[in-house]
Amino acid sequence: MRLFQDVPAVYLHRDPVDFRKAINGLIVIVEHEMSLSPYADALFLFTNRTRDKLKIVYWDETGFCLWYKRLELAKFAWPRRHDNFVLELSEEELHWLLRGFDISQMNPHQRLSYVAL
Repeated sequence: MRLFQDVPAVYLHRDPVDFRKAINGLIVIVEHEMSLSPYADALFLFTNRTRDKLKIVYWDETGFCLWYKRLELAKFAWPRRHDNFVLELSEEELHWLLRGFDISQMNPHQRLSYVAL
């Protein structure tokens, strides 16, 4: 399944955030730390300190949406070497990041296959 197609803008918050924050707390970060409008036609990405969880917040013209992903074994290859709190990604880079690639080195996560008992 391929999510988030035809995304006009993707903004990544470089530093980890407290994942107890829900939509309202993340929107405050978008407004105050990222200096962006949460109502923009854009996705806003956040990770936790251990980089095994990712949250995406966006406005869909009727309300805010929150998308959440947790990795079982790997970590997100979150870009760190940047002076800015905010990085702008292309849609392609977003898909690479979600599929486990280090967007600076292009190394994917190991694929896992589980069977329910």
